[in-house]
Amino acid sequence: MINKLKKMGLKITPQRLAILKILDGNTSHPSAEDIYKELKPQFPSLSLATVYNTLEVLAGGGEVQEVRIKSDKKHFDPNPAPHCHFLCRVCDNIYDLDMWPEDLQLPCDIKGNLIQGCNLYLYGICFRCRDKYKNGNNNNNN
Repeated sequence: MINKLKKMGLKITPQRLAILKILDGNTSHPSAEDIYKELKPQFPSLSLATVYNTLEVLAGGGEVQEVRIKSDKKHFDPNPAPHCHFLCRVCDNIYDLDMWPEDLQLPCDIKGNLIQGCNLYLYGICFRCRDKYKNGNNNNNN
C-alpha cells in the first residue's frame, strides 16, 4: 500500500493509509463522502478535500477506477482492470460485472480512432431485489 502512495508522489500519512485500507478489496464502490464518514471518527482532523485529492491522484495513476454511474456522485473501485458496472435502480447498489469483451484490448484503434479507455454502465434490478419481487414483496426497504 505504501508503494502505491509513493508511486503517485503522495506523502505517506496515516489518513492516506487508512483510505487505501478501506479501498483494498472493497467491492461496494464507495464515494469520497462514504470514505470520509467512515474515517472521520478515527481522524478528526481529516478533511473531505484530502479524501478527494487522494482518490483523484490514485484514479489518475490507474490504481483505482472512477465510477460515474450515478449523476450526483463519483464512486471509486479499487479494481483497475476493465470490467462493467451495474446499478440497481431499487436498492441503489453498484455491482461489478465481469462481462468485458475478451477481444477489446485497450488502447486500440477503431476506424482510425485511438481508443484509450471505455466505461460500460448497466442499469436495472439486481438479483437480490428481483428475488424480493418474485416472492411478492414489492417494498423497497432493504
